[in-house]
Amino acid sequence: MPVRKVELMNELAIFKNIPVKTAAIASLYPDVISVNRKVAGLEKAGRIIRLKRGLYVVDPEESGLLLSLNLIGNALYGPSYISRLTALREYGLIPERVEAVQSMTTHLTVSFENKAGRFEYQHCAKDYYSIGITQRSEEGVTYLIATPEKALCDYIVSTPRLPLRFLKDTYTFLEEDLRLDMDTFKEMDVNIFKLCAAVGKKQQTIKNLIKILER
Repeated sequence: MPVRKVELMNELAIFKNIPVKTAAIASLYPDVISVNRKVAGLEKAGRIIRLKRGLYVVDPEESGLLLSLNLIGNALYGPSYISRLTALREYGLIPERVEAVQSMTTHLTVSFENKAGRFEYQHCAKDYYSIGITQRSEEGVTYLIATPEKALCDYIVSTPRLPLRFLKDTYTFLEEDLRLDMDTFKEMDVNIFKLCAAVGKKQQTIKNLIKILER
């Protein structure tokens, strides 16, 4: 989406493209009696975008900055980190465009839709969650994202009915179904796969990834 250059500073631009709560917006208008009415007016005027109840982001036309969907993904539901197909696409490991922003969380599996897009969250156990998370920056913000290895594990463990018990099936899935960049895959850190296999689901499939890497 093209964004015009902001020629005049406005009060909302202070938030840049960072999701903020109602209270933060209210702090800009200390003389306003009804905070909710003021926020509703800003939303109706298209100056802010409602992400969910009580959480907003400044419209790009106001901030002069593109929205960071990955940062929104972190802020919308947490703790969470960007993963699965979204992360694999971010790293250039798969060719297909991903419609939803996909994340992992220790909370319940849930999804949100708003004017920014669709955001999907998949539950995982706490000991598995903590493996292979890193930080990545874009558009002047930093967000949490899975490493390539963890993103691949997350996609496998969260996708039902993947018949990947055998090594040959796993290799075909990576190369033909997922169309993963196999040259990059062969350079991945096998230790992250081993950690995931030790505590996560679908251990046999993850072990198949390890066997392919160690060949």
